[in-house]
Amino acid sequence: MQWFQNPQANSTYRTAHRAVLNEQEAQAAFQEISSWPGYAQTPLLNLPGLAAKVGVASVQYKDEGGRFRLGSFKALGGAYAVYQHLAQKIAQHAGAAEITSAELASGKWRDLTKDWAVCCATDGNHGRSVAWGAQMFGCRCVIYLHENVSPGREAAIAHYGAETHRMSGNYDDSVRQAAENAEQNGWTVISDTSYEGYTDIPRDVMHGYTVMVEESVRQLDGTLPTHILVQGGVGGVAAAVFARFWWEFGGQRPNFVIVEPEQAACLYESARAGKWVQLTGNLDTVMAGLSCGEPSLLAWEILKDCVDGFLTLPDSAALDAMRVLAAGVNGDVPVVAGESAVPGVSALLEMAAHPDCAPALGLNADSRILVFGTEGDSDPELYREIVGRTADEVRQVSLRRFESAESWSE
Repeated sequence: MQWFQNPQANSTYRTAHRAVLNEQEAQAAFQEISSWPGYAQTPLLNLPGLAAKVGVASVQYKDEGGRFRLGSFKALGGAYAVYQHLAQKIAQHAGAAEITSAELASGKWRDLTKDWAVCCATDGNHGRSVAWGAQMFGCRCVIYLHENVSPGREAAIAHYGAETHRMSGNYDDSVRQAAENAEQNGWTVISDTSYEGYTDIPRDVMHGYTVMVEESVRQLDGTLPTHILVQGGVGGVAAAVFARFWWEFGGQRPNFVIVEPEQAACLYESARAGKWVQLTGNLDTVMAGLSCGEPSLLAWEILKDCVDGFLTLPDSAALDAMRVLAAGVNGDVPVVAGESAVPGVSALLEMAAHPDCAPALGLNADSRILVFGTEGDSDPELYREIVGRTADEVRQVSLRRFESAESWSE
């Protein structure tokens, strides 16, 4: 476990930050996505048993496992970016002023969109969202998977009609391959990470993510957390979460902490270096969705100026957290949480096991913690192997406890 206190963290959300993420585009994303069929606010779980175990006042867990039945928060980002791309392209070709997602989903523009293709690289969840969005809005979809993506995640993507290609190398290699093939074939890359010369679509993805955060702010109902712990990856979800709290609460915002796997801690290393850093070599981690060596350029513009601390953890901590959540601590409702959903909870459990480290995060008995459970059992077989029970078995116990205790904030 490693910790870095960021000396650059400050309290002012500046114009440069609003050029990446802003209130107006976040509100537009909320209005559009909340109109989609199947939209429902995901629950914010209160976990008092876990809070008592780790020695804080409260732990609240935003459970994204049921989002649009795709199993993760990524449903908000990739699909929204597909909609935005197609709407803009139709406007250019047909001269239409404003194209709604309902029009696209109805098939009104399918004579145009059926000949267009989107593509991306993925560890699993983002590709599923892009494939779902392409199916819903009527275009082709091609997905690139690196060698460590599980067969279960590949099958989940193919379920939505995408053409999948598996390649050697890591996630960052697959990003480059997707970009090269898209250029050769005239496809549009829908990526959740930004790089030099490619920023507009990742901004749409991140604005889609802010729907999850907006729901959380409303569910908190004025009780601001003292700490928000978010997983790393390329940084897109962390940027969306922190930006939303930062632009509203300014200097009164919570402490922001990023948690990453030790094997793929590109944000931690960038913070230590004081600049964007690319990692190479073995990035393999059980937290598959966080197996990234290059921070998103746009996300880094937000994170470098606001994250109070960066924490890295071993894979074993994630496995322990999955089992703890599935069991339910001291009467808590059991939670189905995938490997990439649990870094925030993992960090709390590690702090409880090593109390000498807790002061670094500023944790004490009065701390109110918010974490984002970004996925459910995105690979059901792997989940069963790790937890020892299927997700359905965990949910059955959860339902019984839910029926006898009010643990959900709606």
